[in-house]
Amino acid sequence: MAVKVADKIIGKDRPCVIVAEIGINHNGNVEIAKRLIDVAVDAGCDMVKFQKRTVDAVYTKAELLKSRDVPADIIANAIKRGVLSGDRIKCLIDSNLASTTNGDLKYALEFTKEEYREIDRYCQKKGIVWFASPWDLGSVDFLAELKVPCYKVASASLTDHNLLKCLRLKGKPIILSTGMSTMEEIISAVDILGEENLIILHCVATYPSADHDLNLRVIKTLQKRFPNVPIGYSGHERGVAPSVMAVVCGACLIERHITLDRTMWGSDQAASIAPKGLELLVRDIRLWEEARGDGEKRLLAVEIPIKEKLRKK
Repeated sequence: MAVKVADKIIGKDRPCVIVAEIGINHNGNVEIAKRLIDVAVDAGCDMVKFQKRTVDAVYTKAELLKSRDVPADIIANAIKRGVLSGDRIKCLIDSNLASTTNGDLKYALEFTKEEYREIDRYCQKKGIVWFASPWDLGSVDFLAELKVPCYKVASASLTDHNLLKCLRLKGKPIILSTGMSTMEEIISAVDILGEENLIILHCVATYPSADHDLNLRVIKTLQKRFPNVPIGYSGHERGVAPSVMAVVCGACLIERHITLDRTMWGSDQAASIAPKGLELLVRDIRLWEEARGDGEKRLLAVEIPIKEKLRKK
């Protein structure tokens, strides 16, 4: 019961793999993405993860046209990067960036292939694995060209059976997040994906999640239902303690959103952990792995002098 992703083995009593979810917290800025990669490396994380969407495939035209206030620096950077169309650029410049839409934001948040290649080179330099969650079929092929070592199925995509079938055909390990899902929906997804090279993550899809909603015992439930599949945890709670508790419950992979600052602009920042919190998370998971032992009661060599001093027999 183990899955190999790049040089990491997940499950089978191996050290917990810790994934720093950068997601869209880079706000469409490669330099911010690199700083977040640095945060993950400095904290001792094993992998970083992004999100990839083909905007026109994922969102309806009506959704993209909805008015949405987007910070001028994000729009200006998107124009500089060339990810907004010429007509849209002219409109935004003419209006002094004052009238923005949801579509403007969605395009601004998507990295180009060359930007992902830059991220790939940076991750190789830093010695950390990266991958992403594709939200549509085009994004699967996009990531395949970049030779990612695995794919993540976002909770929102768990019932997208066409996407699941496409991912399985790629022959790479798959990490399945299970937020906002019933057990029946999870079983259906696993039936499509198969249990080989699969990792399932317990998840609560609220951002941030309240502690009383976390239900960490579901980790044990999933272990019993899928005994041949490594089970992990994707957390969106504000603190770090529940994610450590998830490892105590048996999670072999922990995924947490990270941010440079929880007050930064963006929909996922508040459900993310800042650099210091990430350091504490990694520290405490490794502490648990050191302290849990093997369960066999024995007299330790370091106890013998104390025993001879304090016991009469």
